[in-house]
Amino acid sequence: MFKKILIANRGEIALRIQRTCKEMGIKTVAVYSTADKDSLHVRFADEAVCIGPPSGKESYLSMANIISAAEITGVDAIHPGYGFLSENAAFSQLCEDHGIKFIGPNATVINSMGDKATAKDSMKKAGVPVVPGSDGLLESLEQALSEAERCGYPVLLKATAGGGGKGMRKVFTPEEMSEAWTSAQKEAGNAFGNAGLYLEKFVEEPRHVEIQIMADQHGNVYHLAERDCTIQRRHQKLVEESPCPVLSEETRARMGADAIKAAKFVDYEGAGTVEFIYDKHGEYFFMEMNTRIQVEHPVTEELFDVDLIAEQIKVAAGGKIEPYTMIPGRHAMEVRINAEDPYNDFRPSPGKIIYFHKPGGHKVRVDTHAFSSYVIPSYYDSMIGKLIVSGPSRESVIAKMQRALEEFIVEGVKTTIPFHKQLMKDEKFKSGVYSTAFLETFDMGQEKES
Repeated sequence: MFKKILIANRGEIALRIQRTCKEMGIKTVAVYSTADKDSLHVRFADEAVCIGPPSGKESYLSMANIISAAEITGVDAIHPGYGFLSENAAFSQLCEDHGIKFIGPNATVINSMGDKATAKDSMKKAGVPVVPGSDGLLESLEQALSEAERCGYPVLLKATAGGGGKGMRKVFTPEEMSEAWTSAQKEAGNAFGNAGLYLEKFVEEPRHVEIQIMADQHGNVYHLAERDCTIQRRHQKLVEESPCPVLSEETRARMGADAIKAAKFVDYEGAGTVEFIYDKHGEYFFMEMNTRIQVEHPVTEELFDVDLIAEQIKVAAGGKIEPYTMIPGRHAMEVRINAEDPYNDFRPSPGKIIYFHKPGGHKVRVDTHAFSSYVIPSYYDSMIGKLIVSGPSRESVIAKMQRALEEFIVEGVKTTIPFHKQLMKDEKFKSGVYSTAFLETFDMGQEKES
């Protein structure tokens, strides 16, 4: 087992990983930018190293600075958390080159699943259902038109290196293709330095359903059921839950088997998530694979009574995993508490928290790095916490979430708490029958955060 792990991240996920390391008797090293010098992940680490100024590019994304910190402190391994360098193949390889274990898959696997067009091709070969579309990247506008005709409109143009909806365009007619092609290429090039596009059939009334998998170095791969991540704004998740309210047992079993098939095909190691799009006809298709721990991993932890970070560390150290067992009759849900104004198109709201009070109670969990007087920097993601509840049914979980949200007080900045309060009262949300377009017609009402 590792003696010392450097956590190449910040905020709540850095704290989350620290907690597990301490429980496992492993020393931790925090890295931080000058903007985070007073953060809790710095305070609670055994050692801490400043790696640069506030800009992520010069700190949390600086491979050289992080590797230097790792060598200075003599760590055995690096845990990347999520975001930043967590899915960076070059960083995984750099860790290996310096004799430091990267807690996650190797560079070859990250490369094979990181590029969406390559991943789709791999999944076809593995026998995992994929959305009908182009074979690889499109070489021209003419090819895009030809593929769209073959698949049938509407279609989606998607950036191969994309994420967060950037470089993505819906196209409903041939006449719309030229403008969509040009704007998608430009946006993808600016956002990712890669203007490559591919085309897919537009899936009607889609839900976003993902399967959590864990794989060790001995060929064992198991899945830990699904998470429904359908409630999103601009392709960014806001609510995650499990089980998915509309998935049948038969579909769940097939989807889980396909996720295992996907992981085995690329010789996967560690925690990962195979993401599917599930349509109104009950069909599902591979969308992408996230080669890291997910923000929403606590939902699965509540359902299986397992520490997924501990499992990641165990696997990275060469340990074997056993099949996981879901607790019968359990439902879990997570909402993301972001420093954003839901009444103003979710505009980020950095600043100083004047008062901070977390909810409590049976099966109520809050993962956060925020506290009263904490100053939320403007340089990073706006998420300041996650509220996770579980119970014997979806109805009981929604009621518990409502109660917990009423107790959650954050003063000094705007947050998504009022949005979640409204959502938990919404009859359509309570029904469980909706698509990723849910928020396009959701009424926030006139309530204002006090």
